[in-house]
Amino acid sequence: MDKSASDRRSFIKTITAGIPVMATAPLPSVAASSSVPATPGRVRLSCNLYSFNEPLVNKSMTLEQVLAFCADTGFAAVDPTAYYFPGYPVLPDDSYTYLIKRKAFRLGLDISGTGVRNDFTLPDPTRRKAEIELVRQWIGFAAKLGAPVLRIFAGKNVPEGHTREEVTTWVVDAIGVCTNYAAKQGVMLVLQNHADFIETADHVLTILKQINSDWLAPNLDIGSFKIGDPYADIAKLAPLAATWQVKENLFVDGQEVQTDLGKVVRIVRDSGYRGYLPIETLGKGDPRQKVPAFFEKVRKALYDA
Repeated sequence: MDKSASDRRSFIKTITAGIPVMATAPLPSVAASSSVPATPGRVRLSCNLYSFNEPLVNKSMTLEQVLAFCADTGFAAVDPTAYYFPGYPVLPDDSYTYLIKRKAFRLGLDISGTGVRNDFTLPDPTRRKAEIELVRQWIGFAAKLGAPVLRIFAGKNVPEGHTREEVTTWVVDAIGVCTNYAAKQGVMLVLQNHADFIETADHVLTILKQINSDWLAPNLDIGSFKIGDPYADIAKLAPLAATWQVKENLFVDGQEVQTDLGKVVRIVRDSGYRGYLPIETLGKGDPRQKVPAFFEKVRKALYDA
């Protein structure tokens, strides 16, 4: 044994020698209590606030009201997209950012992430540079808000007259610059598959492999794989995912069907993922009804898994 290890053991013995040994019976485990349900592991539910897009856009609900609703529903966290902050794409005043941060904290909600609109597939290099600056600014916003991740996109498509390989180079270069900046701010960038330039898990992996940074990971959007078997793509990206978007429906061979939540949860479990599982409801209907209903379905799937 080296001297440093011996010193550490001696120190531990010294500080523990003065701690009295409790003579009481061991405490019962939490799991043994009949009043406490079995836990679903370390996966916690967050609400992606795009679920409230309509009332937020038409201003029938404020961002603060949506936070309170999510807390009352039972969410552990929220994911407020950047364009629900006043003035987007211009950054909001710090006082408002901190108001939302404090509001979430007082409600017992974590901020599991936020997101920004961007397009790195634009053929004009000047416009791509502007998109990089947009993402850089909102990385700083995420750091102030206390969001551990910022969702970004690759872009919309392959412009006419260009090849996928060429556009991938643009995307990789732009995301690489943003990732380096994000690392300095302590914010992870999460690349969302969005059935646009990125259609498959392999498209995501191609970009991740070329950038090769611990500060870039997938935002796994289960509803945006529209080619073939989405569960295969979900399983391929799951071990790398830093956050998710779990939706009511997904696409099997291009056909929209109801999500098999049991299958998704098993993939989450098998991947070893521990963190927030943001859910997102889409389509017609009042989110004040749709969100709690889907929340209960996902929570049940987690407990049943």
